[in-house]
Amino acid sequence: MAKEVFNRFEHKYFLDQKTYERVLCQMDRHMELDAYNIEHKPYTIANIYYDTADDYLIRTSLSSPVYREKLRLRAYGVPKMDTTVFLEIKKKYNGLVNKRRTAICLEDAYRFIQSGKSPDCTEGINLQVLHELSYFLAHYTLFPKLYLAYDRIAYFEKGNPDLRISFDQNIRSRRTEVSLEKGDYGTPLMDEKLYLMEVKTSLAKPLWLTHLLADIGVFRTSFSKYGTEFKQYQRAIS
Repeated sequence: MAKEVFNRFEHKYFLDQKTYERVLCQMDRHMELDAYNIEHKPYTIANIYYDTADDYLIRTSLSSPVYREKLRLRAYGVPKMDTTVFLEIKKKYNGLVNKRRTAICLEDAYRFIQSGKSPDCTEGINLQVLHELSYFLAHYTLFPKLYLAYDRIAYFEKGNPDLRISFDQNIRSRRTEVSLEKGDYGTPLMDEKLYLMEVKTSLAKPLWLTHLLADIGVFRTSFSKYGTEFKQYQRAIS
């Protein structure tokens, strides 16, 4: 069963092509490649971000409060209406990220978000997370605001599944046809030669990783895919 509850810190770094290739060499020494990354080829993650009519959730998040939250629907690749996807609540408090999600059929997910009524069939659904989602949907009136996808290579540390390191590239988004089943296309969000590395762990970074980051001379950055797209969108329409 896929993990459905995450509590961890997420540290982000931008890498150019040369640095990315250098880091990957070290990943293979210390980490295990995600099972979906066959022969080091990335897999696609596609998301729909939901927000209020006045974009309250992302506006609040961009003001850097102590607590922030968001709702998104995630698929791997382009799903069909009967494909299993993941409906997620992501919260952040004092830097600690809490993500809770449940597997759900895409058609049921759309219906649930629109109506707030729990699916008739709950087989395979995390009922506790479903309850939290119901509360969230009752509190906000939400609309699909953004399709955002990227290609990812991910690693887990050998013997320590708590540590996960991922590399995202080709981040793209669209605000038309905001549905997962409509296909994977969108406008590039940043330079295609840049990679976003995310280090996710609830514990301290291992020494080998600390030394690697110091050696390659990269520094943590504050970056939100949804937040960056929203700021670009606001500039475009102003």
